[in-house]
Amino acid sequence: MNAPSPKHAPPLRIFLSAAEPSGDLHAASLIRAIRAKHPDAVFVGVAGPKMQAQGCVAIADMTAHAAMLTGVVGSVRRAVSVLGAVDHEFSHHRYDAVVVLDSPMLNLPIALRAKLHNLPVLCYIAPQLWAWGAWRVYKIRARVDRLAVVLPFEEEFFRAKGFVADFVGHPRFDALHRETVDEIVRDRIRGTGQPVVAVLPGSRRHVIREVLPGQLEVAAAIRDRHPRAHVGISVADDSVRELIEQTARRSGVACALYTKQNAELLSAADLTLVASGTATLEVAYRGSPMIVMYNGSKTMYRLIGRWLITTKYLSLVNILAQREVVPEFMPYYDSTVPIARAAIELLDDADRQSQMRGALADVIAPLNRPGASARAADILLSMIRAAH
Repeated sequence: MNAPSPKHAPPLRIFLSAAEPSGDLHAASLIRAIRAKHPDAVFVGVAGPKMQAQGCVAIADMTAHAAMLTGVVGSVRRAVSVLGAVDHEFSHHRYDAVVVLDSPMLNLPIALRAKLHNLPVLCYIAPQLWAWGAWRVYKIRARVDRLAVVLPFEEEFFRAKGFVADFVGHPRFDALHRETVDEIVRDRIRGTGQPVVAVLPGSRRHVIREVLPGQLEVAAAIRDRHPRAHVGISVADDSVRELIEQTARRSGVACALYTKQNAELLSAADLTLVASGTATLEVAYRGSPMIVMYNGSKTMYRLIGRWLITTKYLSLVNILAQREVVPEFMPYYDSTVPIARAAIELLDDADRQSQMRGALADVIAPLNRPGASARAADILLSMIRAAH
């Protein structure tokens, strides 16, 4: 029996799973890229608000409960509860492919269920086996058909371990290239005080609680040294604004809040205090010197994390550079005094700031191109064609 011609074929039906706010953002971009070629495609999945805004039907939303390595235990029960809904979805509805984005604790079981239903699986933004959990390589290889990787060295790393892997670029730069800087706002920030210190505490509530108090302690020390310093805190969205306002008020540090104005705040900044993660790429893109800090659980790190993490550096920009381009204080710290000292020394050394800006530009050069979402979409569509 011949396959139906394309014009009579039913719309593509694609299942996506993203459990992190960053994965939600990148999955939304992927949906846009697929719709550009298949406007009638149907998307269902474990979806955050950005995916839902692109028309993805959510069977669950895990983004509000996302956790880093040493905070995953609290998310286990939620992840298990989602899998029943996934089982029902794969058993009762037709799908052409499954895309899982990062978050292996949730997505490896989803990938297994997809394989049991003979669905092609694309892993977009691969688990960081080069950083921790290398023993998972066999499990992932058995459950995933292809990898669309977002860091330059990952293609060679995964291919050496038997994966079909392609470097597509980092999707964060798709969004960054679409953004424009409001020069009036940027100049207003610069005119408020000098130096300008940007504070990026992240978008997740538990990260903000762990990181922002220490960042504000560092900001207070900077203001002691530079009384005219302007401290600006990035607010990811209104859902975390009250938490940030309360934390800032308790700190006693005079500061301003900027909601969804990272482009202007970072372009104006002389120094950025940033929580770990892909936000460091955005800071590098805007050319701001930075200090990376994350204050997770010391106990959990000593019991578990130190046995799992295999990289010399923990911040993404230093991992990419394979050297310490920016000071990093993570996965925890006992005091902010050394961080404040490093921040003040950096602010007082114009030559070092210039050198750091140049080094950051070099680090992100292989990533600093749009089109990652379109390239990942092309890979997925080729997988669907091959399966059909």
